[in-house]
Amino acid sequence: MFCISPAAFADTMSAEEFDRFTLGKTFYYGVNGRDYGAEEYLPNHRVIWTFLDGRCQNGTWYQEGEMICFEYEALEEIQCWTFRKSPTGGLVARFKDDPKALELFEVQRSHEPLQCLGPDVGV
Repeated sequence: MFCISPAAFADTMSAEEFDRFTLGKTFYYGVNGRDYGAEEYLPNHRVIWTFLDGRCQNGTWYQEGEMICFEYEALEEIQCWTFRKSPTGGLVARFKDDPKALELFEVQRSHEPLQCLGPDVGV
């Protein structure tokens, strides 16, 4: 398990840095050594998120202060995170910039799009 000190988040990415780092890529995230989800970063601050269950959420992101906030079509609550590069160059995200909150770690990066099932497949 990784432990990140609060000082490590002094290098929080700006919106421009975040967009430059993520645009056109799909990032797979883990937490506590387990798979958590993946997000595909598209032009115009659009994203597609999945918990790796084949169901995807379309959304957009924007900068609010030092956080990158995500609005998803099927979610009422806005999700705000701080992002930075880890010492190994991977992406680390901290929910609401709270040191006690959820931290996601990049476990894989790809140029391939997410594989999303259509709505209600198999129903």
